[in-house]
Amino acid sequence: MPTLTLNPPYIIIDFDSTFTKVEGLDELAAIALAGSSQRDQIVEEIRDLTNKGMNGEMSFAEGLRKRIDLLKANKSHIDDLVTFLRTKVSDSFLRNKQFLTENADHIFIVSSGFKEFIVPVATELGVRADHVYANEFRFDAEGNIVGIDEENVLSTDGGKIKLLAQLKLEGEVYAIGDGYTDYQLKESGLASRFYAFTENVERPKVMAVADHIATSFDDFLYDNKLSRSQSYPKSRIKVLLLENVHPAALRAFEEQGFNVEFVKGALDEDELCERIKDVSIIGIRSKTNITKRVLENANRLMAIGAFCIGTNQIDLDEAAKRGIAVFNAPYSNTRSVVELAVGEMILLIRNTVTKSNQMHQGVWDKSAVGSFEVRGKKIGMVGYGSIGTQLSVVAEALGMQVYFYDEVEKLSIGNARKMNTLEELLAVADVVSLHVDGRKENTRMIGKREFDMMKDGVIFLNLSRGHVVDIPALAEAVRSGKVAGAGVDVFPYEPKTNAESFESELRGLPNVILTPHIGGSTEEAQENIGHFVPGKLLEFMNNGSSYGSVNFPEVQLPKLKDSHRLLHIHANVPGVLAKLNHIFGKNNINITGQYLKTNEHIGYVIVDIDKNYTEEFIQEVKELEGTIRFRMLY
Repeated sequence: MPTLTLNPPYIIIDFDSTFTKVEGLDELAAIALAGSSQRDQIVEEIRDLTNKGMNGEMSFAEGLRKRIDLLKANKSHIDDLVTFLRTKVSDSFLRNKQFLTENADHIFIVSSGFKEFIVPVATELGVRADHVYANEFRFDAEGNIVGIDEENVLSTDGGKIKLLAQLKLEGEVYAIGDGYTDYQLKESGLASRFYAFTENVERPKVMAVADHIATSFDDFLYDNKLSRSQSYPKSRIKVLLLENVHPAALRAFEEQGFNVEFVKGALDEDELCERIKDVSIIGIRSKTNITKRVLENANRLMAIGAFCIGTNQIDLDEAAKRGIAVFNAPYSNTRSVVELAVGEMILLIRNTVTKSNQMHQGVWDKSAVGSFEVRGKKIGMVGYGSIGTQLSVVAEALGMQVYFYDEVEKLSIGNARKMNTLEELLAVADVVSLHVDGRKENTRMIGKREFDMMKDGVIFLNLSRGHVVDIPALAEAVRSGKVAGAGVDVFPYEPKTNAESFESELRGLPNVILTPHIGGSTEEAQENIGHFVPGKLLEFMNNGSSYGSVNFPEVQLPKLKDSHRLLHIHANVPGVLAKLNHIFGKNNINITGQYLKTNEHIGYVIVDIDKNYTEEFIQEVKELEGTIRFRMLY
């Protein structure tokens, strides 16, 4: 991308809460008063005065002098403040140091803060020292701050307006800041446009009068078609996280500047069709269904994250056809599910649940009748994926004989024995544990017929998917004694929120453990998922890597270096790559790297190119027949 145009605008940038994440004077007070019993009270008074001035609620000059009177700071404290502020430069300014350096002649910092702490920080990012305009302290012989330079126009009401008038800048002038005094540059007619900067703080009164709300410096640069570190501002990319996913996920997206909305519960189809509009990334767990109708309303969706193992709640084929990549967490909660299965199995086979319920009713029944060890028993697992195989290892360590059945040929671990049919497995197992996926073909795979095949007094566990078991048939098997104990963690219908009542025929039955789909709900598992899934989504958004996607051609890409990256998703038909390469050749585009993978629905081609290209070239790529989605990364 080019740098500034031939007639670039002058850019006037505020410092406190804009160039940095904090207010310098507030932080100086906190440093200077460390150890004082009045520290919190005085700092709060200074912050209140700062906010009133920023919101235009009081005279700036009056507020400034009141803050200085409260300050009680020394030159040594300013040194400490500078060290602190270097760690608090706003992320989007840090990302765009190259822009600040290359265009320093057109960039000014105009601040009501103080040069003593602004210049050392701003110049490290390329701002010219002589382009920093701010107040200055007065010190006594011991270096204590005793006042401000009263001759400096920035110490007066309307100081920024007076200063800008003195600069006599010719041409377009754009002001960026979080305070009302920054808006006044536009109000006075000295600035052409005012951008309310909200990366660090949102002031409604300031936002209300802005020409544009700049959620980051990238956003400002993008709006003005200026060179920047991000091809598209992440602050404009909306992320919707549902079902109370782990806070680690929220932090992962917010730390990179995405616009994140967090919802505790699930959404039904109608709600989701409305909420998903303008969303680029959505994160869900198992209760939210992303159907074809939902996807039809997802006008900007690029990626879906399933914060769980299963993806059957997502129309994967439709997502692929629309160029939407889906990622899940196939292994992150495996151990948690296995531990719950083992725990429930031991409690049920020992008849502990019944004994515990009796104790709560005052009944003391010290008896071994109906209580057994798991050692020596046969566990039969239906499904031998990541959870089944790990359960196999733990069960064998407990002294159990392990049997499994899986439609797909799987290698046995340890002494586990593969059964040829489901019927064979059900006939031998003392404990039947389900670990199958949620595909439609598995609906009611265990019903009356299958329960009749099981041993009398079998222990039955379902920690897989709710619809794979006929619940009335299970309830009848428990009532008849065919099933001596059952542990069920998943159900055909599950409440969307904790406020909704749970209804099931299994309620109240003896020696039945009912849990609210918490197989993977441990702090460890949810934190693992909270890191893993956003990691995959961010790799896809930032780098184009689709490795680990369940519906996309998997491409693991190197990090982008000194190139721009084109991501082209197209219908999997012959000749698309040849047509793309023809466009590259016709426009004299130098390719530094090219990657292509396909599946039955789509082709995914990634091309790294030199930075010298035209908008006409990009438009030609976008309009290529068969194109589903096109993105540019840098």
